[in-house]
Amino acid sequence: MKKQGFTLIEVLVVIAIIGILALLAYPNIKNSLEVRNLENKAREVLTTLQQAKFQAVKTKLNHRVTFDNSLGYWVYYIEREVSYDTWVEVPGIIRKSIPNRLATTINLPDQEVIFSPLGFVLNYSTTLHEVSVQSPNIQRQGQPSTRTIVIYAGGSIQYTKSS
Repeated sequence: MKKQGFTLIEVLVVIAIIGILALLAYPNIKNSLEVRNLENKAREVLTTLQQAKFQAVKTKLNHRVTFDNSLGYWVYYIEREVSYDTWVEVPGIIRKSIPNRLATTINLPDQEVIFSPLGFVLNYSTTLHEVSVQSPNIQRQGQPSTRTIVIYAGGSIQYTKSS
């Protein structure tokens, strides 16, 4: 009777092939994760801006998204104006952050966007109206590495990818 099973050499060859395939796939997996993280963070900013605009229209109160870098990384949150120039954070909406490994440029007046009850941007500037998030790791690989969110006076928000 012949014994059935695998020899040690057969098992080692299969493990070696799996290891080589994993090594070959690792850079692609890492790149995909980096692109996904960049997209997620940029879209979180976009969603927060849209949410502030919708809250302003819904509640008929001015709302703003404030960007703060006092902790050494960018934090942003939604506030509403309860009386003239008195702002409070909107309850139930958590502060969000952008990690330092993503190069972030905030080109906004006073690092904030203020939405009116009609959805217009009250502090619009023709030169200061965008937020950019860039991944140096993706840039090194020659892929579109910058996500830019442009805010217009009428309250519309544009999302673009570029190198």
